[in-house]
Amino acid sequence: MFDVFWRVIAIGVGATALMDLWAIFLHKAFGQPRPNWGPVGRWVWHLGDKVFHDDIGDAAPYAHEVALGWAFHYFVGIVYGIILVVVAGAGWLAAPTFLPAFILGIVTVGAGWFLLAPGMGAGWAASKRPNPMRIRALNLVSHTVFALGLWSTALLIR
Repeated sequence: MFDVFWRVIAIGVGATALMDLWAIFLHKAFGQPRPNWGPVGRWVWHLGDKVFHDDIGDAAPYAHEVALGWAFHYFVGIVYGIILVVVAGAGWLAAPTFLPAFILGIVTVGAGWFLLAPGMGAGWAASKRPNPMRIRALNLVSHTVFALGLWSTALLIR
């Protein structure tokens, strides 16, 4: 049981780290702004009071919101790793295939589109942002990279 536990944590961390490396690549190669986890940390900090904000920037700041945002980002990656193994079965750890990881990666875009974005004031699927289609496309690509991270990390540690 402990073996499965540390492996799903490693899979979630590995996938999240690959997603972060992808963001660094996009920043260096194309000038894409890097993710700012501070607003996410602020959103997490205020979850006990309110889930959906008109603008998370208007919520009271939290001194450690950047650290909380980063921690939440990796926590969610670990939870997704756990979900993958629960849904695909522990046997997936012995013979990882890409399709279950890809399906989960695409499905998890929904959490960002229908919980995080409106929660922070960006509207459903970033509809209140000036470039929602670009954001949605980048979300789909980054979650595909996350799926590659789930699968490749599972292959590395099997």
